[in-house]
Amino acid sequence: MSEAVRLHPVDHAVNRPDHPAYIMAATGECVSYAELDARANRGARLIRSLGLTRGQGMAVLMDNSPRYFEILWAAERSGIYCTCISSKLNAAEAEYIVRDGDCRVLIASKGVAALAAELAPRMDGCALLMADGTIPGFRSYEDARDEQSAQALDDPRPGGIMLYSSGTTGHPKGIKHPLSEEPFGSNVSPLAMLGKGLYGFSADMVYLSPAPLYHAAPLRWSMAVQQVGGTVLVMDRFDPEEALRLIERYKVTHAQWVPTHFIRMLKLPEEVRKAYDHSSLKAVWHAAAPCPVPVKRAMIDWWGPIVGEYYAGTEGSGLCAISSAEWLAHEGSVGRNLISTTKIVGEDGTVLGPREEGTIYFAGGASFEYHNDPDKTAEVHNEQGWNTLGDVGWLDEEGYLYLTDRKSFMIISGGVNIYPQEIENLLVTHPDVADAAVIGAPHEEMGEEVVAVIQPADPEADRDELAARLGAFAREHLSHVKAPRRYDFRDELPRAETGKLYKRLLRDEYWGKS
Repeated sequence: MSEAVRLHPVDHAVNRPDHPAYIMAATGECVSYAELDARANRGARLIRSLGLTRGQGMAVLMDNSPRYFEILWAAERSGIYCTCISSKLNAAEAEYIVRDGDCRVLIASKGVAALAAELAPRMDGCALLMADGTIPGFRSYEDARDEQSAQALDDPRPGGIMLYSSGTTGHPKGIKHPLSEEPFGSNVSPLAMLGKGLYGFSADMVYLSPAPLYHAAPLRWSMAVQQVGGTVLVMDRFDPEEALRLIERYKVTHAQWVPTHFIRMLKLPEEVRKAYDHSSLKAVWHAAAPCPVPVKRAMIDWWGPIVGEYYAGTEGSGLCAISSAEWLAHEGSVGRNLISTTKIVGEDGTVLGPREEGTIYFAGGASFEYHNDPDKTAEVHNEQGWNTLGDVGWLDEEGYLYLTDRKSFMIISGGVNIYPQEIENLLVTHPDVADAAVIGAPHEEMGEEVVAVIQPADPEADRDELAARLGAFAREHLSHVKAPRRYDFRDELPRAETGKLYKRLLRDEYWGKS
């Protein structure tokens, strides 16, 4: 039997049936590989009984439910596309994704009952099921599943996951990859192989997942862990001290984070951080948003040289990664491309040289399309077939990539181009700041002015005094043109649980857009 065939939960259900596939941190519920496989088989038969055939779509709208993984693996062996929807959307936004994704089945969880109840009347022609309990209009997922046989399908085919972009600049776009034509069971996730090579993935690993499973990275990395036969420890929501407690209790070996997780853990009192044993950790990594250099350095000082980083998108056409040792030699870099070639392209379409800043493109990576949107698909590809996520950056002489910011977030003030990320990375290191966003707001003379929107660490802090302290701090560390001209304050910034800042929502407020 080849190594590829062994990297699948169906094989672990035979070879290690009692080994935990996942544990729910909040309740301690533990599901073995044998249990996961049997439930996934029942779920796959349920999906087929609802009339779905290869290439058709199903939507999942759930919190971090213990049913999440069994539904994903049921879809994966049914040959369909599974679209995971954020539980933070409103009913209209969720309805758009279900309809645009051609989803014929919607599985919700009781944890999002209010949203599901509002959505149900809009779902004509869509079968509705609910896990962890039911509400009117929804059939019990567990009851429907358990009516099916636990025997494997006679003709399992690899399915896929189609996730939607955040949609802060209009309707979100479904990112669609071709379904694998490999025999079922040999369709190994590229992340499983990358995990083995980069982070030492093995069947003995315990992986902490602190983020919502409907996001691309937590979902796909968790499934990659289950392909190699490890155990996923799922938090229902992130809490900095609870994360440290779980690392100690379950002897966590691996974990993925986002910079906001690091910042919140680092801002715990020192005696709290020192109270928990993290010696079991072998590799951790972060992504989703740029990490301020002082924050990254502090994490390496705390946990040792086990802190990796990668830069990629749901599109999957490029993935840059960097180890602690590399990062210390190339401070601020997100690494070198492991699956395609990184190109820096100027405004005129020419490829730029080392240390020249331009739009980041990936060449030779996986193919994808934006579902039902050929214009958007064409827009992100150039004449050579390379594609971009819309980010700006540069390469050094060794091919290490450095991110500047998203092109669409650039501020033009008095004719000077200013990228907010550098300013945000500075402000968030201030002890009085819990979170920060920097945007360009309209200005009669300069065109745009630099505005910092701050979430104070102390909600009761005097805002005028804090603005004065932050102004002095920024002027000490930034050039005059980059220092914010104005400080506004919010109880919370619009940030996804993955750490991604919905900056467009803030910017639209200042520009009077609905």
